[in-house]
Amino acid sequence: MFKNEELEINLGPQHPSTHGVLRVKLRLDGETIVKCTPVIGYLHRGVEKICENKTFFQGQVWTDRMDYVASVSNNLGWAESVEKLFGIQVPRRAHYVRTMMTELNRISSHLLWLGTHALDIGAMTVFLYAFREREEILNCFESFCGARLTTTAFRIGGLREDIPPGFIKQVQSFQDRFLNCIDEYETLLTENRIWKKRTIGIAPIQADECIAFGVTGPVLRAAGVNYDVRKAFPYAAYAEMDFEVPTRTEGDTYARYLVRLEEFRQSHRIIQQCIDGLPEGNVMAKIPKVLKSEVNEIYHPIEAPKGELGYYLVGEKGAQNPYRFHVRGPSFVNLQVLPQMTEGRLLADVIAAIGTLDVVLGEVDR
Repeated sequence: MFKNEELEINLGPQHPSTHGVLRVKLRLDGETIVKCTPVIGYLHRGVEKICENKTFFQGQVWTDRMDYVASVSNNLGWAESVEKLFGIQVPRRAHYVRTMMTELNRISSHLLWLGTHALDIGAMTVFLYAFREREEILNCFESFCGARLTTTAFRIGGLREDIPPGFIKQVQSFQDRFLNCIDEYETLLTENRIWKKRTIGIAPIQADECIAFGVTGPVLRAAGVNYDVRKAFPYAAYAEMDFEVPTRTEGDTYARYLVRLEEFRQSHRIIQQCIDGLPEGNVMAKIPKVLKSEVNEIYHPIEAPKGELGYYLVGEKGAQNPYRFHVRGPSFVNLQVLPQMTEGRLLADVIAAIGTLDVVLGEVDR
């Protein structure tokens, strides 16, 4: 007589398809997942407490090291949070440059997701194509601020300096060919029979579950909820931009893929508006060299590539550093739905589920 026993295995924390040091404990009945438990904390560095012991200016650098593939968005969130805390008015030209850089970063982050997600599922060619375009964006970052990954791109009050000569021409060169590149990705994947078999109906999550867990970003919008911080609570120059928020209703891996592809096009649209409408003027507000806060608290959200990135800051009277700093990281929140996506489904689909969430463990663990 055969005995039916469940098997427990560990996926990670060193597995290449967990996109960082993520450990997932899986209890299996055959190839069916009975229980899925994400285990985090392997990359914890105490970023929030470190920032509480740094000046407002010094804290900017540490935000790069959370979601390190979307460092520009992290920089923007910190800069705008401190500006909101102190009531600093940023020049309009700086807002436009910030918006352009942030959308380039959104494309760069999504390209990394697309290449690695496709590679996880078995489509290697797309990885090479995606990194070809991502390299161009990183070259633009390097031209702008001298760094490619952890950029510290912005400063409290605006920009460290204006855009360098030839920068707009460099970005426009990328813009001129990127729409054709998106079509190439679609040719390789969208109607590919194997890709559709590995993504349609895989790791589904419904709108009510997303809302209950606080999920945001492409994962939420692929479930049919039209929520984007850029539209709901406009910041930087987004109130002046004309763009749409892509949504789907299926809530599966394929829907999340289609939403992110359309976000490529909308980011391209926003960048072009920033180039065409870039105003003249200063890029830095007049602010004191030492910022001393009053007793005050703010919460400031932005739409990072992975969802709503929120910074909570508490000021202490006369202090040069925050009394309290807390981050609402979209990767951390979105990761909580992994069990709902995978339990009752096949072991082979876990890799697709992790990839479709697009988590970065530097932001999860902080």
